[in-house]
Amino acid sequence: MIFNIQRFSTHDGQGIRTMIFFKGCPLHCLWCCNPESQSFGYSLMYDRSLCKNFRDCLLPGGKGITSGTTGINIEPSEIQHPEKFRNVCASRALTVSGEEKSVDDILTEIEKDMPFYLESEGGITLSGGEPLSQGAELKTLLMEIKRRNINISIETSLHVPWGMIIRCLDFTDTFLVDLKHTDNGKFKSYTGGKADLVLTNIQKLALRHKNVIIRVPVIPDFNHSEQEMKKIIDFTVSLKTVREIHLLPFHTLGTLKYNMLGMEYTYKGKRKVDNCELTGYKEYAEQMGLIAKTGG
Repeated sequence: MIFNIQRFSTHDGQGIRTMIFFKGCPLHCLWCCNPESQSFGYSLMYDRSLCKNFRDCLLPGGKGITSGTTGINIEPSEIQHPEKFRNVCASRALTVSGEEKSVDDILTEIEKDMPFYLESEGGITLSGGEPLSQGAELKTLLMEIKRRNINISIETSLHVPWGMIIRCLDFTDTFLVDLKHTDNGKFKSYTGGKADLVLTNIQKLALRHKNVIIRVPVIPDFNHSEQEMKKIIDFTVSLKTVREIHLLPFHTLGTLKYNMLGMEYTYKGKRKVDNCELTGYKEYAEQMGLIAKTGG
């Protein structure tokens, strides 16, 4: 299941790229900027500011949506089949995140931009959520993209069993790996996952001389300190075959999405991290022999 296809992207890989965003993630990072990507199922999003109180959303029936004097009231936890509400709202205040697309459907979208990939040495970037958490169709998609000689990058947390990674090795040109922390306790508290699983998977990738770029989201109260960032950089240096690290400052662009999903946003009210705050980390990484970049 995907929740977005973004064409003409110039981030997350070389050249002009098409981004395929898959739905579902094994982690639940407290600062996540795409909260609609966390669930493996459909998600209902409601923007009250767009609601014209047409009440079309009452037509599918069921619990969770009522109409009152102040407009539509939604209780996401009570809605069992959010996909029934796709395209029912004329004002687009109520939307469904998540869409089942076949491999052929995705390939059709990809092939629209073939000339741009060739001209710019671009390609496809799979993102999410966690693309490596997808089922058997993921390998089929990768095989078909590679048959078309298109460059493939995968943006991943690597928080999956090794078997789900190894099936993609022969078809992936670059792994853009989010390395959030090296401490198990803090990693679990803020993401619900295991740092050791990620670290071990990165080491396995490095041993296979795969092209790996480490990407570090710099998050207040989590890893935005000299001590913690040095440990992350030192681990990256120890990989030997990995030579590039990107430092990505925390931003608050996902705040509205939490409101639309009826989810609590733990990082609401936190200030964003400016690029200038990453200068010391970047300089340390460069001193250690890495190619270091900052910015989203």
